[in-house]
Amino acid sequence: MITRWAVKRTDDRLGFSRTARSGLNKVFPDHWSFMIGEIALYSFLYLVLSGVFLSLFFDASTARTVYEGSYDAVRGSEVSAAFASTLELSYDVRMGLVVRQSHHWAALLFVGAILVHLCRIFFTGAFRRPRGINWAVGVTLLLLAIVNGFAGYSLPDDLLSGTGLRVANAVLLSIPVVGGWLSFLVFGGEFPAEAMIPRLYVVHILIVPALIAALITAHMVILIRQKHTHFPGPGRTDTNVVGSRLWPSYAVRSVGLLFFVVAAALTLGGLVQINPIWYWGPFEPGSATAPAQPDWYVGWLDGALRLMPPWEPVAFGYRLSSVFLPAVVLPGLTFLVLYLWPVLERLVTGDRRAHQVLQRPRERPGRVAVGVAALTFYGLLLTAFSLDIVSQYTGIAVFALVYFFRVTVLVLPLLTGAIAFVLARALRDSDAEGLLALTGSDLRRSLRRHREVPGEPSDAEDTERRPATETEHAATGPVGRDEEESEPVRVEAGPVP
Repeated sequence: MITRWAVKRTDDRLGFSRTARSGLNKVFPDHWSFMIGEIALYSFLYLVLSGVFLSLFFDASTARTVYEGSYDAVRGSEVSAAFASTLELSYDVRMGLVVRQSHHWAALLFVGAILVHLCRIFFTGAFRRPRGINWAVGVTLLLLAIVNGFAGYSLPDDLLSGTGLRVANAVLLSIPVVGGWLSFLVFGGEFPAEAMIPRLYVVHILIVPALIAALITAHMVILIRQKHTHFPGPGRTDTNVVGSRLWPSYAVRSVGLLFFVVAAALTLGGLVQINPIWYWGPFEPGSATAPAQPDWYVGWLDGALRLMPPWEPVAFGYRLSSVFLPAVVLPGLTFLVLYLWPVLERLVTGDRRAHQVLQRPRERPGRVAVGVAALTFYGLLLTAFSLDIVSQYTGIAVFALVYFFRVTVLVLPLLTGAIAFVLARALRDSDAEGLLALTGSDLRRSLRRHREVPGEPSDAEDTERRPATETEHAATGPVGRDEEESEPVRVEAGPVP
């Protein structure tokens, strides 16, 4: 009774009920692929919570101290405070090792979910107008997630992370004119500087997480304003959203996914060892870890460095280090193309209309070819970052593998892109349900000629096709629920700039 009275009085003054009712009636598409972005969101939430726990015990300092913890092999040794506190957290803090390892696994899951989510958006054309801003937000989130992951796994000041920071310092120094200043700014002096770990700590727990939280908020606000996209189907047009209401059906699935993400991170943290710094030992400037592999999300950069020939061209009077092209130019071009892709595709296709309905990948064979070629290229670079491990298990000399990958990384993406183009065009022209349904004649027709693709419908044609009967909308709803829940909801699309 008291609670009801308090809620009513609060709502009388703030007027939350109307907003809450509108929010609970928001419609979300039912397709499973729309949940990938939520995996990234819930991974970030777990990263924040576990990171708060870890920050209570971690000492972000390079000050020398004598380790007196439970790990016998290092006890009595003089190490940095960062390394000693990480060991104590792993061995002497109750559940410390599980939280630390699950935090690391959640970071890998966070970056992976963002990447898969971006691939889904790319191949289905969800970046088209009016969602170009949200595409840029997503690309920025990927970049920040990579930066924060690298900063985080560099904090323990062990030999592996120190080797990675040494590589990062070499990358910064390879930049002409401003490289030395950038290195001084990041590391606080000549590498390795005493301010190195404290600065990385501030970046990792404060600056980048705040930016990520702000961008996630912006991403959600833009999504709510512009409404969800949805896959083609009966009753689905550019003016409605067909799916389940937020409450209760979608909320139940979303909360279940939250529990699954947290459970997966904790299970991996408790059962699968990751970054055992006690094996590497503390970082010493005169030592290096071999073989040393970073986390997978920066592994492609390490692979590019390993495959780059020892070329040092001269440009504008400056000799460019062999590190500059694979570690500065390549990632720069990668993210530049990602940011500009909606503009580039609009220039090629001439499509400037607003879209709510997604495309099947087969509808744009050229986009599929570019995407598959890019994934092949970066996948090969990711494989190349562990050539020494491959050599160890296969018995093939490392230099032979390097020469093989130098050729393969240039040739194989072209081949896979061409194959993907032919298959996508064959699927489009034959209307087959899947790859296994394609026939030899379908592939031959795809290789011989290019069928004209119907152009985008005009606004007048689109208006004629938009009306849909209530029967069509009802047929698209989920089966086996109450009538109110299963009835697909048609809401107007957000304003188009």
